[in-house]
Amino acid sequence: MRLSFSKIILIAGVLLGSVSLSAYAQSSVTLYGIVDAGLLYTSKSLNSATGQNAGHQFQMITGGMTPSLFGLKGAEDLGSGVRAIFDLESGIDMSNGGFNDSNGNFFGRKAWVGIASHYGTVKAGLQESPFVASLIATDGRNVSYFGSGAPIYINTVLVTGVFNANAISYTSPTIAGLQGSAMLALGGIAGDFQAGRQYSASLNYTYGPLLVSAAMYSGNAGGTAASTPVPSTVPFSGRTIGASYQFSDLTVKAQYMNLKVAGSFDKRVYSGGLRYQFTPAVGADAGAWYTSDGNDTHNHSILAATGVTYSLSKATLLYAQVGFVDNYGLMDTGLSINGALFGVSGKTFGTAVGIRHLF
Repeated sequence: MRLSFSKIILIAGVLLGSVSLSAYAQSSVTLYGIVDAGLLYTSKSLNSATGQNAGHQFQMITGGMTPSLFGLKGAEDLGSGVRAIFDLESGIDMSNGGFNDSNGNFFGRKAWVGIASHYGTVKAGLQESPFVASLIATDGRNVSYFGSGAPIYINTVLVTGVFNANAISYTSPTIAGLQGSAMLALGGIAGDFQAGRQYSASLNYTYGPLLVSAAMYSGNAGGTAASTPVPSTVPFSGRTIGASYQFSDLTVKAQYMNLKVAGSFDKRVYSGGLRYQFTPAVGADAGAWYTSDGNDTHNHSILAATGVTYSLSKATLLYAQVGFVDNYGLMDTGLSINGALFGVSGKTFGTAVGIRHLF
């Protein structure tokens, strides 16, 4: 039976379309995000012009417990256990619809593409450092944006290490409980390799409910990332070691963090915390952080906080948090990343209540 030229073209089109559909069926793109809005009260606040106490404050904030953000992530199956992956993520200010909780750019939280396989994962682009990932894993209150190690970190080095531009990283598979990760961020300045250069590495050990994590970070000032709206190349070196252990509904964490900023503080932070899940809907946590300046121990602070969450559904929860910080000398530890990042001398009490939804 002879086929006309038009029928041949039609059959070829159908076959090619089937191949294309089959290829696209192995790819996926997911829209995800967090929206978190709350009310913050602190008994003292910083007057940025004088450095003195400006009195108590009461305000709406974005990200009272976690950052508000949205992103697109995807993967394509390339066969033989190999996948192409990517993630684009932007911070959101829930109070005015602008940018927040990022380096100030549109996709200022993440903008990377990579390859994942049985041999590990390689990523290239704007990404989190292994040092920050280690801090997140063992923080006493899961790096809540209010009353945790997160305000101490951001207060000291802003978003350096959190959002690393021009970065290439490798994360190994887990072998006998051990997993390593390394990152190099290039400064991007011709003729000056050291300007803006950042590198970081971590090693995690997992044994059942136990996690032990250690990491380091080293970064220089300058480079192309220095032009981001929120500085991301503060020159500092960082070290951390921490552990987490889960006893059924109770999780206990302890951590040591050192943030040594060139020409400034040498912060040594000792912390611990716990979380207990009373019911599937109700959980509570508490933690304490002691920060001392290695250059002058008269500069130190004590931060303590506790919080309760109530889940309305798998995606939506209400939270209430109470915190206290006492600053001595030149230490300026604040209670909240958003709204109270820098504190004043003496004792400050604060609370944050709000709602968070995941999508």
